Amino acid sequence: MNKKSDLSKDQFLELYRKLMVIRRFEEKVDELFRAGKVTGAVHTSVGQEAVAVGVAEALEKDDLAIATHRGHGHCLMRGAEMKPMMAELFGRATGLCQGKGGSMHIVDVKKGMLGAMGIVGAGMPIAAGVGLAIKMQKTGQVCAVFFGDNASNGGPFHEALNVSSLWKLPVIFVCENNLYGISVSVKKTTSVQDIAVRGQGYGIPGVVVDGMDVLAVYEVAKEAVHRARNGQGPTLLECKTYRFLGHSRGDPPYGPYRTKEELDSWKKRDPRLLLIRQGKLSDGEVEPIDREVTEAVEEAVRYAEGSPLPDVQIALQHIYG
Repeated sequence: MNKKSDLSKDQFLELYRKLMVIRRFEEKVDELFRAGKVTGAVHTSVGQEAVAVGVAEALEKDDLAIATHRGHGHCLMRGAEMKPMMAELFGRATGLCQGKGGSMHIVDVKKGMLGAMGIVGAGMPIAAGVGLAIKMQKTGQVCAVFFGDNASNGGPFHEALNVSSLWKLPVIFVCENNLYGISVSVKKTTSVQDIAVRGQGYGIPGVVVDGMDVLAVYEVAKEAVHRARNGQGPTLLECKTYRFLGHSRGDPPYGPYRTKEELDSWKKRDPRLLLIRQGKLSDGEVEPIDREVTEAVEEAVRYAEGSPLPDVQIALQHIYG
């Protein structure tokens, strides 16, 4: 993708489509969960789409990604197909993981999606291991690992940054700072205003970016990918973003830990609306995309609902490598 000033109308529309793929998928998943059709823990990323899209635009086809428990968008942006993704959330045999992974453990290795992680911060040490394998095998790949603000306060974050810096591993650490660890404000858990400054302690660049602006995320991610691919080691990106829905399950969009006024102020910075302004996109240009994406999501639901449940005989398969 070119710089913002060089983007064509078609490129703006394609970025818009990608944002809407995540938005409509997540909104439908939330609806299905509330209707009892999708069970287990479900964490949606409505509002945070620009991070997944912006980083994905900076990666090459053969690069790799590791997501958090809020990882549907990352999986979609690595190229996972919507139908088997939805089937996985339904626990069906046609799902990406044959119904065994569910929302928090989606994997699509063929697309470079090494997995979503249910344990907070668990992806970072794995990413360091992946980075070491890339370096030893000289494949030229890059691994992007996503994590939340509160994960930066745990040991895995510091250990992974340390070893990745020490060995100059091709890893990009992407902090999706949505201001809350479940229901606790980052102001109450984190000793620094900007998590990105923690990169200084490990001798690596730390960059703060507006996580609601897909073009801004792309620009900083592109530079981080370039550094990693050229043997200069990792970068810590902090994307300031916000989730429009609750953390998970029955958690409401606002209250008791955040206000309606705060939520409304962030919705004015909706990544979708910002991109429309940046690209000067008209209703006539975006509405067909909205309809197309909405129908694709509905088709994925029909596919999932019509898919068989896994046979009990496969329950013990794929447990050991």
